[in-house]
Amino acid sequence: MKFLILNGPNLNLLGRREPEIYGHSTYAGLCREIAEYAENRGNQVHFVQSNHEGVLIDVIQQAGEDGTQGIVINPGAYSHYSYAIHDALRSVDVPAVEVHISDITAREPWRQVSVTAAACVKMITGQGLAGYLQAMDILEVHRK
Repeated sequence: MKFLILNGPNLNLLGRREPEIYGHSTYAGLCREIAEYAENRGNQVHFVQSNHEGVLIDVIQQAGEDGTQGIVINPGAYSHYSYAIHDALRSVDVPAVEVHISDITAREPWRQVSVTAAACVKMITGQGLAGYLQAMDILEVHRK
């Protein structure tokens, strides 16, 4: 399977940004872990991280055209208010799973609702970096 691993704002700061919430692994470490997991399962991954909403939307739209078979997305704070990302996910025929490293349901009230999750087949929250691997597993099953 060909996966797009899409990360939104501030995820490039993993390991430095609030490690008590997001852990000590870096973004590069996350990418290595995902790439190794995918390779061991015969899958391909393409990574994109951006702090800009329009870039994320462009990449989602491109995924609908380039043979991507599943999107693993951590929209970061955009998940709480970006109907534009929601609409982009809905506009492509590629299933997506939303991932949040922390348990957003146990955080500040404004973080507890994700408007982008409604455009995804599932949302994984509070599983740390393992949530990304779980998302790929879900998309593999969803494809069958």
